[in-house]
Amino acid sequence: MARNDLRIFTGNANPQLAEAIARELGISVGRMVVSRFSDGEIQVKVEESARGMDAFIIQPTCCPVNETLMELLIMCDAFKRASARRITCVMPYYGYARQDKKVKPREPVTARLVANLLTHAGANRILTVDLHAEQIQGFFDMPVDHLPAGPIIADYLRKSGLSDADLVVVSPDVGGVARARALAEQLGAPIAIIAKRRPEPNKSEIMEIIGDVDGKVAVMIDDIIDTAGSIVNGAVALKERGARQVYACCTHPIFSGSASERLCNSVFEEVIVTDTIPLGPWCGKTKITVLSVAPMLADAIARINEDRSVSQLFEEYL
Repeated sequence: MARNDLRIFTGNANPQLAEAIARELGISVGRMVVSRFSDGEIQVKVEESARGMDAFIIQPTCCPVNETLMELLIMCDAFKRASARRITCVMPYYGYARQDKKVKPREPVTARLVANLLTHAGANRILTVDLHAEQIQGFFDMPVDHLPAGPIIADYLRKSGLSDADLVVVSPDVGGVARARALAEQLGAPIAIIAKRRPEPNKSEIMEIIGDVDGKVAVMIDDIIDTAGSIVNGAVALKERGARQVYACCTHPIFSGSASERLCNSVFEEVIVTDTIPLGPWCGKTKITVLSVAPMLADAIARINEDRSVSQLFEEYL
């Protein structure tokens, strides 16, 4: 049982997920108002005592990224000044994670900047799901609990009958091989890799497919689907190489612009996503299935609050 000093709060980024997590924990979301002044300044009011409390702020830094990030920073400062015992930022989606290294001269490492901002704002711990790059954990001088959504997706695929000898798990790029391998191990399947290059952000060119996909059911796995251009092009390439069916899976469905329409009109049999960020108007469309991370996050929050192992949670979800 979670201790009675546990409190769940949320900004405006994904209140539905916060409510779902609170229900799993058997508590209510804490009373807090996040509003705007007429000029757009963010105002936070915590409407209950936070002194000595173990405060968990549910706030993915998703679109509009700058707004949700600034809300999170101000909420951290509010709880620090309200004498909360510990402040844990529950960031199911970590915005700016794609800017985790310098690729060209004079580029910023914005993922590190965000880590510094959260530290100075008063955060004591970070709880997140499927970081775009695992090294982001090292940007923090505080504990970071990094949960994988892969086991939730693998469980759904197994229950859908997609774990036989004809299955192949496909990484849409070389950087996602570790993620694809983890899912493949859970499903007992081989992996394939799509080699591509990005001439500019949100654009990609398929260069080669490494691995056997002929006659197979291909499951593409990625952490983020943004414009959906890359993954849709990858699916077409897999079909051209003889894949019998193609499925798409991702943790963070950003779905910018016409991404949802592009996916629904694609060759995919089904697009499987989670609710780490708010479900847009695409929710309920054919081909798109939403899995909830609320039970996993609630379990992790309870473990952190009770000073129990979070790593054992991974074993339970395998």
